[in-house]
Amino acid sequence: MATSAPWFGWALGSAVCAALTAICAKLGLAGVSADLATLLRTGVILVALAVFVRGTGQWSNPLALAPRTWFWLVLSGLATGASWVCYFRALKLGPASLVAPVDKLSVLLVACFAVLFLRERPLPREWLGIGLVGLGVVVMAWKH
Repeated sequence: MATSAPWFGWALGSAVCAALTAICAKLGLAGVSADLATLLRTGVILVALAVFVRGTGQWSNPLALAPRTWFWLVLSGLATGASWVCYFRALKLGPASLVAPVDKLSVLLVACFAVLFLRERPLPREWLGIGLVGLGVVVMAWKH
C-alpha cells in the first residue's frame, strides 16, 4: 500500500495515536470517573498544543480570525468534547478492543456528511473501503 498523498502520513500518525489513546485511556480510567478523566486529558491536550503552536512559530492573535472561522471552530470543539465524553464513558463500561472500532463508525458518517455538506464525491473504490468499515461495526455489534 503506497501513496504519495501528503496527508496520508499524517492520517496514519493520527490512527496510531488514536490507538494509543484508547489503550492509555482504558488503563487510566481505573479509579476515576470517565468525565473527570476526559477533563484531565483535555487539559493535557491544551497545554501540549499551546507549547507546540508556540514552539513552531504558528501563534497568531485568535481575535483576528473571521467570525465564520470562530463559528465553525466552536462547533467543532463542542462536537469533539461530546465525542470524548461518549468515548470515555464507553471505554469505562466496555473493552477497548470493541469500543474503539465502533467509534470508527465515524469514518462512514464523515463520508456521508462530506457528501451532503461539502459536496465531496468519493470514488466507488473509496466507498467500498468506507462501507467495509461500516460492515465491520455491524459484525462486531451482532449478538451471537
